[in-house]
Order: sequence, then structure tokens, then C-alpha cells
Amino acid sequence: MPNPPIDDLFGDEPAALPLGAQAVLLRGFALAQAQALVQGVQQVALRAPWRHMQTPGGKAMSVAMTGCGPLSWVSDRRGYRYADRDPLTGRPWPAMPAAFARLARAAAQQAGFAHFAPDACLVNRYEPGARMSLHQDRDERDLAAPIVSVSLGLPAVFLWGGATRGERALRVPLHHGDVVVWGGVDRLRFHGVLPVAPGEHPATGSCRINLTMRKAL
Repeated sequence: MPNPPIDDLFGDEPAALPLGAQAVLLRGFALAQAQALVQGVQQVALRAPWRHMQTPGGKAMSVAMTGCGPLSWVSDRRGYRYADRDPLTGRPWPAMPAAFARLARAAAQQAGFAHFAPDACLVNRYEPGARMSLHQDRDERDLAAPIVSVSLGLPAVFLWGGATRGERALRVPLHHGDVVVWGGVDRLRFHGVLPVAPGEHPATGSCRINLTMRKAL
């Protein structure tokens, strides 16, 4: 039997909802900066166009991706890794917009991770039906630093699992402006996103945008 959504478990949620010993959902934390964040995404995508990366097995991902910062995450038949150049254009990734870095530092500080300095941002675009299977973020050299994940646009259901893929995952509804931060003992928890439902959002139209800021090196 699937776990109930976390909203149903907690009713009226506090602004900061613990998901683990060192993981927290910050409800609406990015709302005040949402317009600047969306504009930043648009600027990044002009220089590093959206694309559907391939898994090492050759399957196209349902989520469209781009990235920014000194490094960004890439996937192809050679495997998962960070690269300092966009394989699509051959150029360095666009600089990380200042609004991204400011929000990442503030959210990490709020979650108990001081002095977070991200050097990579993966930007995911979820059209209706797109999903992300359960996985760990473990391609970073610096696993001591947290992950800061920002939701913009259409709502989604975040799957928050355990230390192994087989553990049952909580279903956590995410809305425009929500931020999830995890690190420390929770850094390698499995997580994913259920297929996004069709809809329209005034900030992003018919899609969900997800920013994940990391410290790759």
C-alpha cells in the first residue's frame, strides 16, 4: 500500500518541515525571488538550449535539461559525470545567475549548512508526464555539501526514499517556490519525482522547472 502524501500526514504544515535528521522542506522559501529565478532560467536556456540527455544505456530521459555554473551534470553513453563545457554547444556553461547562488546560500543556511558555495546547477524542465525515477546524487566529489532543490511552476510529487532503492518513499507535494535541502546523514537518500500532471502556471506555463544547486568539486 503506498504511503499517504506528507501533506495528509501533517495537515497544516510549518514553513520548515523536517524530512530527516539533516533534510528539510522550506515551504515557499523562494517565492519572493521566483520571478528572478524564472528569468535566470530563460537566460541560461538561450545559451545552453534544453535537451533530453541519454542514459548510459541509450534511453532518452523524459525530463529536458540544461545547466549553468563552472560545471554542470551531463549524461550519455559514456556515463554520468560533471563537465565544464556544454557537450551540445562545445562552449563553457553559462555563468550561474546571481539570484540562483544567493537563494542556494540562504536556503542552505536556513537548513543548517553554513558557507554553502555551489559550483554547479542542473536545471530540469518537466512537461506533463515527465518523471524522475528514484536515484542518488553521488557524482559529486564533495559529498559533505548539501543539495538545494528549488521548485518553480507546476506542482509535483517528490519521492523521498531511504538509503536503499527498495525502501518505501514518502510522497511529498511540492509547489511553486518550495525548496528542499538535504545533506549530512541524508545526503545519499534516494529521491525522485512522480509524473507531472497537466496544468498551467502563470510563472512557467505548462511545465515545472526544478533547479538543483550542488558543490561538485
